[in-house]
Amino acid sequence: MNRRTFNTTFLTATAGLSLGMQGNSAVKKARLLPARLKPGDQVGLITPASYIEDEGLEKAVKNLEQLGLKPVLGKNIRADYGSLAGTDEQRLTDLHQMFSDPAIKGIWCARGGYGCARLLPKIDFKMIRRNPKVFVGYSDVTALHVALQRYTGLVTYHGPVGSSTLTDYTREQVETMLFAPSENYSIDLAPLQKEKALEEAAYTTKVIRPGVAEGQLVGGNLTLLASALGTDYVPNLKNKILFLEDVGEKPYRIDRMLTSLRQAWPLSDLAGIAMGVFADCEAKSGTRSLTLLETIEDRLGDLNMPIIYGLSFGHIDDMCTLPMGINVRLDTGSRSITLLERWIG
Repeated sequence: MNRRTFNTTFLTATAGLSLGMQGNSAVKKARLLPARLKPGDQVGLITPASYIEDEGLEKAVKNLEQLGLKPVLGKNIRADYGSLAGTDEQRLTDLHQMFSDPAIKGIWCARGGYGCARLLPKIDFKMIRRNPKVFVGYSDVTALHVALQRYTGLVTYHGPVGSSTLTDYTREQVETMLFAPSENYSIDLAPLQKEKALEEAAYTTKVIRPGVAEGQLVGGNLTLLASALGTDYVPNLKNKILFLEDVGEKPYRIDRMLTSLRQAWPLSDLAGIAMGVFADCEAKSGTRSLTLLETIEDRLGDLNMPIIYGLSFGHIDDMCTLPMGINVRLDTGSRSITLLERWIG
């Protein structure tokens, strides 16, 4: 995510802060499923991170309407505070308001960027647990996903932000995850990904270590997870399937972040690792560098578990929606993630 000062900013904002100060317990919460969405439902649009320009907001509104939903804008969605979409208090107010309003059936982050981590110490997790509902986004929204999963048990959805492009594949995945769940659903590669791999190496699907593994799905954006190390907002990895994605990070920075994860976390406790498409993460031509895939193999290839790179999620147009916090099966042979239990009510 090409934020050279991200680690310092994140750790300064969160170091030493205890969720106990907000009356939230760090005790593991039972899994909580939100109700599925229905056509005509009101869905809140919020910007918990960076400011969104008019064009992006208009696109987010149109996307939700095309899904048959009624977008409701957070009252502070047009606020700005430098690059942020308003002060921490304004962005937090919109998050809390959307969860507490019974008329709102889901919450969609209009964009990512940077800023979600700043909200974590003041989130009312107890209120959110009393008001479970669909919560969607990716990239910087990873900070909210992992915190909600840890402190409320709520299953949330790593999927397109409101202003993303909804290709046929992306829309089909969203509708299956949020409107019409089925049994043992398999998330397969986007049909056009093989064609894209012929033009751009980042879209190549590569088995780092073959095999099949089952476990609860956790993860998100690599930069956000690496920046959260040492805080109270990181997931437990024991027997989990970790999924990772990123954008705009050159191989040496991918190396640095994966090295940080290895040194701070017992990655050997994982059941498996699923990596998405790391868009724009190759070194410039002529640079003295390992390739992206060489870097990943160097940093993860010795782990004794199924590991695959290049599944259809990340900062790409054709992206699946992943329900975080449910048990899944990762199969490197079929290049798929199968959902083994209900992911929505």
